[in-house]
Formats: sequence, structure tokens, C-alpha cells
Amino acid sequence: MLFHPDQPFEMPFHPDQPLEPAVGVVLAAEAALLEARLRMLREALDSIDARIAAVTEELRRPDR
Repeated sequence: MLFHPDQPFEMPFHPDQPLEPAVGVVLAAEAALLEARLRMLREALDSIDARIAAVTEELRRPDR
């Protein structure tokens, strides 16, 4: 099962136990998903920052 933000992550095995190869694949898929979400959030924040800067500049104009 891939990571879901509404469910806590629980290790189903002891940390010293060797991992199945499939576990590595699942963890890599989860990492890729999280990186994609992070990239999307950063892009959204950049867009918001740009909008704030544009509105701030507009409010500073004396002829508004």
C-alpha cells in the first residue's frame, strides 16, 4: 500500500529484519509520489508569491 497522508506510517516488521525486494520498489514509488507532491506544492507557493508581489506592487502605485 502506498503512503496516504491520512494514515500513519507503521513499520510492519522489525527494523533488523531483511527487506523483501518488493518493499524497496514500494518505498521508491512512495518517495517518487512524495517528491511529485512536494514539487506541486512548491510551484503553487511560487505562484502565490508572484501574485502577492504583483498585488503589493499595484497597491504601491500612486495612481491607483
